Amino acid sequence: MAGRLRCVILGAAGRDFHDFQMFFRDRAEFQVMAFTAAQIPFIESRVFPKELAGPLYNDDIPIYSEDELPVLIGNLGIDFVFLAYSDLAHEEVMHKASLVQACGAGFALLGPHLTQLQSRLPVVTVTGVRTGVGKSPLSQAIARDQTARGRRIAVLRHPMPYGDLRKQRVLRYASKADLELHGCTIEEREEYTPYLEKGIAVFAGIDYRAILAEAEKEAEVILWDGGNNDYPFIRPDLSIVVLDALRPGHETQYFPGETNLRSADVLVLNKTSSATSQALGLIRKHAAQLNPKAKILLADLVVSLESQSSLSGKRVVVIEDGPTLTHGGMAFGAGAVAARAAGAEIIDPHRFAVGSIAEAYRKYSQIGPVVPALGYSDVQRNELEETIRRTKADLVIDASPARLDWALRIEIPVVRVRYRFEQTFGPSIFDLVEDMIQTHIRSMSEFS
Repeated sequence: MAGRLRCVILGAAGRDFHDFQMFFRDRAEFQVMAFTAAQIPFIESRVFPKELAGPLYNDDIPIYSEDELPVLIGNLGIDFVFLAYSDLAHEEVMHKASLVQACGAGFALLGPHLTQLQSRLPVVTVTGVRTGVGKSPLSQAIARDQTARGRRIAVLRHPMPYGDLRKQRVLRYASKADLELHGCTIEEREEYTPYLEKGIAVFAGIDYRAILAEAEKEAEVILWDGGNNDYPFIRPDLSIVVLDALRPGHETQYFPGETNLRSADVLVLNKTSSATSQALGLIRKHAAQLNPKAKILLADLVVSLESQSSLSGKRVVVIEDGPTLTHGGMAFGAGAVAARAAGAEIIDPHRFAVGSIAEAYRKYSQIGPVVPALGYSDVQRNELEETIRRTKADLVIDASPARLDWALRIEIPVVRVRYRFEQTFGPSIFDLVEDMIQTHIRSMSEFS
């Protein structure tokens, strides 16, 4: 082991494992001594299995809380710390770099050329500049459109391996039963369930070489549905990046969302009907400055309640997408908007929260009178159920795409919130995707 550069990978159970597989696994000049974990609860105190680490590693690689980083650098004699997770303010990234350097180590980032896979199939990627911009409704709309055109499409999701890593190398989800089989958290269910309801399979896991190979066996098109504001693991033929009209300026203030902005083929400015002209102007200005070649489209998320009856006078508790409220930084989401529009009285759940749900309110103080759909463990799901029960609401407004009636025991009647992508300006996103696929098909035909 003498002479190897000793490294720590800062992660959040996603890109960290992918970067290890793509860059570190077979490079004898590096030795990954540890991973750290942040953002997601209950994912530290695990190990990265030696079975997935390759022949250079005889032992499991430990995972620690990122809070322990200064001690790890000293105790393990670390030479380099590699940042491998997303949705961080630029200033926060440099605070981490400064901490690492103050401890004597170097700070580094891996880029797309070193970490992206190349598919033999046409690849469209949908990413964002922040968590909660509306990537998934757009991705789902593209998947439905391609399916309607008669194409077999495979959806590759940004990873969320929060359980036993030995069992999560390659995962394929095609039914509700698969969610139960693989012990999916509520966050995972939020991303997979809308596809499964449409009969579209989703692939995820840890080893994306193997995941991509499996997806290519049954598909004609690869669709990357990104997580947080990370850039894709698969090299795109068409890169679509979603910007949030309700968070102007964030497109240039967060890592690696700005990477996505600068490299996109298509920029989709979302939630425009609720935004001010000043907000739209600022985002357009940044797009013109940083990526003048990109096509710009305008769009909205159309939010509706599954029930058509009036909610006037009903006392409701609103459950929103978890990551959008936590590290996404939002005060509320589509559930609160839909409930107010329907005339409901929204109960402030803060005083009813228990355990880790109450702790989430303390940690993310911007969260308004809504409940984040947190369910990363059995204990946390029980605490979420108890928080909902204690509100004594007439109805639960479920704005989590996970379908909480599939994941929780809820005795109160549930009304689901639906999201639908609707383009309002610019060349059709579906035609742009189709043009890319046809170009790819022609180029492959000419090559062969």
